Amino acid sequence: MPPYLPSLIAVLCWGGMFPIADAAMDHVDAANVTAIRYGVASLIFLGLLAAVEGVRALRYDGRFGRAWLFGTIGFAGFNLLSYVGLRHTTPQHASLIAALLPVLTVLTRWRLTGERPSPALLGFVGVAFAGVALVVVGDNPAAAAQGGVGDLLVLLGAMCWVRYTLSAAGEFGGWSPLRFTALSASAGTLTIVAIAAAGDLSGLLSTPTAGDLGAAGWGIGYIVLFGALIAVLAWNSGVQRIGPANAALFMNLVPVTTFTIQAFRGATPGPVELAGAAVTLAALIGANATLRVPARAPVTNVATSGA
Repeated sequence: MPPYLPSLIAVLCWGGMFPIADAAMDHVDAANVTAIRYGVASLIFLGLLAAVEGVRALRYDGRFGRAWLFGTIGFAGFNLLSYVGLRHTTPQHASLIAALLPVLTVLTRWRLTGERPSPALLGFVGVAFAGVALVVVGDNPAAAAQGGVGDLLVLLGAMCWVRYTLSAAGEFGGWSPLRFTALSASAGTLTIVAIAAAGDLSGLLSTPTAGDLGAAGWGIGYIVLFGALIAVLAWNSGVQRIGPANAALFMNLVPVTTFTIQAFRGATPGPVELAGAAVTLAALIGANATLRVPARAPVTNVATSGA
């Protein structure tokens, strides 16, 4: 198997997830979709962990509180904010913001550790955000405010994921990627399920009926099997094979995949939106090239980006 293939598989899965999740949420709300997604995925991750590393690896060894905190920030924060935001923006915008994860990681590390990025990298970051701004405004500035709320929620979700990744790397370095993913996802899922249950019981959300689940079934199946399980395991494998800096470059294919799928579905982006996407992707490639300079520290593994 070519060493880059797992990373390619992961980003193709994530690129397809945004339009498919958007369609599924026509029938099941974001909280319940997320609860189903990670309720199933966490059980499978735990089973894989027990099979690969033994039952002993299922223990938190006194770290449950921290694993729950990071799992809540990462899995609950990223997924709930992203999915709610997706209902107020487009899959194309959401996928482009997800592609910003590597540069968001650099900026967050700067704030947390004082490790200042190079001027060239900061320049590429600025251009990338300018490109995203062009996409958000698009060819209809009057409608940008409404879509901007959704874009902001997706961006906040991405920042939650970056915070989860960086914090976890420092405290759980002794755990394998599979162990940390399985245990933190399981702990974070408790928060997701609690939020969904509270929403259903209070009437703020609607408990999905059998008809709702049937209508959204294939979409939910995709985001569980491909968006969570296959993509996460493939991404972690790719990072181990080609390193985080090389793997991060593949994140640029997430919006390309999403834009392509949406084009086949009849969504034609305007010239300004296409120009903004091109500017953003070019800047992200430049930023990745800057990060690959040996003198610079590599971007921390953004393992389950889009998880």
